[in-house]
Amino acid sequence: MSLLHEWNTFETRRQFFSRGKNALGAAALSSLLGEAVSSQALAGQGSVSPHWAPKAKRVIYLHMVGGPSQMDLFDYKPGMKDWYDKDLPASIRNGQRLTTMTSGQARFPIAPSKFNFAQYGKCGMWMNSDLLPHLSKNADDICWMRSMHTEAINHEPAICAMQTGNQITGRPCLGSWASYGLGSVNSNLPNFVVLIATPTNREQEQAISSRLWSSGYLPGEHAGVSFRSKGDPILFINNPPGVPSSVRKRTIEGLNALNELNYRQVGDPETHTRIQQYEMAFRMQASVPELTDLSKEPEHIFKMYGDEAKKPGTFANGVLMARRLAERGVRFTQIYLNNWDHHSNVGGRMPSQCKDIDQPCHALIEDLKQRGMFEDTLIIWGGEFGRTIYSQGGLSKENYGRDHHPRCFTMWMAGGGSKGGAIYGETDEFSYNIVKDPLHIRDFHATVLHLLGYNSDRFTYKFQGLDQKLTGVEAAKVVKALIA
Repeated sequence: MSLLHEWNTFETRRQFFSRGKNALGAAALSSLLGEAVSSQALAGQGSVSPHWAPKAKRVIYLHMVGGPSQMDLFDYKPGMKDWYDKDLPASIRNGQRLTTMTSGQARFPIAPSKFNFAQYGKCGMWMNSDLLPHLSKNADDICWMRSMHTEAINHEPAICAMQTGNQITGRPCLGSWASYGLGSVNSNLPNFVVLIATPTNREQEQAISSRLWSSGYLPGEHAGVSFRSKGDPILFINNPPGVPSSVRKRTIEGLNALNELNYRQVGDPETHTRIQQYEMAFRMQASVPELTDLSKEPEHIFKMYGDEAKKPGTFANGVLMARRLAERGVRFTQIYLNNWDHHSNVGGRMPSQCKDIDQPCHALIEDLKQRGMFEDTLIIWGGEFGRTIYSQGGLSKENYGRDHHPRCFTMWMAGGGSKGGAIYGETDEFSYNIVKDPLHIRDFHATVLHLLGYNSDRFTYKFQGLDQKLTGVEAAKVVKALIA
């Protein structure tokens, strides 16, 4: 009896309804291929060959949870000083939907950035000169995107859209798509690793959870594996007292033998995932301790990343760990840094937030350059939306708050085939509307996939009878101006 026949005989009810209409086609394929139909093919596992040679072989994605204020960091608007405490013109707002946090305000007073700016690099990028002394040195290495926009105005749908291409949860995230496509380089580590950094200031953090690094309808092995900053990097990675590795190995082999029997009968992809995860967990018992032991890093590396890099859980520590993961073949590393939801106290919180990221981001670029990895490692930095030019709550020249703003915000990329020194997109004098080269999230995703070697329209996965893709059903274009 062939595996395919067993699969059709014993499949679960869920599989029957999701795949049943394709049974005749599967049977026809089986008759053509004979016994060569493998369990891997049945489960939809395996890498997808790139459509062209990828410029980026791996990604380090630095997500600033909450939405950084673009006009306080990268979108310089000097003319706003003359608008201090004046009302945002109705022609600029143009009926835009507001959050409930400011929709009831009697006024929308303009809050100019309190920080100084200067131009850096040959590209002449304007950057916050008070708070970004290290990153400003890399102005010509970075591809600046000042015209990002989204439809989502609240955190949950916005961060979901940025990570998965859709405001509704349950879809695979960018990291899972990269894992699914590129496949594994190091069988002792996951393809996709998630790190959650603790900000210095914890005034207003947003909730994040594993839904953001879910594999959705892709096979479960492509979900992100979250590493902890304290205690064991992964729960239960160490054997219990009195249980040697030889016993653990025999246990896993026995469990996997049972799972393999079940998989051959039922063909459930989740069983296949379970087999792979047990095997991965066993291999990680040897690889993860070496990975997370930073004691062998030379002192000049800690000097480059800053003293915080020695402290587990900090953003600097996470970025250094991301470089170590990239060195060892991990395809996608995602770091989340919270507390960018600046509804109040921008003046008090922005300095600590920038101190958290400034030196580590600069160090990561320089470190990858020194190791010959910058050209094929794509670094992404950004949040889920931007902030308003008008103040939320009290306003003074030294302090103010800013509400959510989806119409325009700034992100950046570096390395991995992105175009260093490019400054893409322009906003109006209020950093409120885009006036040149709008860049939607789906176009950004299509461009990232292009750098990874994939055509976003052809990089699909069959689910619920449709060829699902990261960029969704609307047309997405690759922005060539962002590519070196």
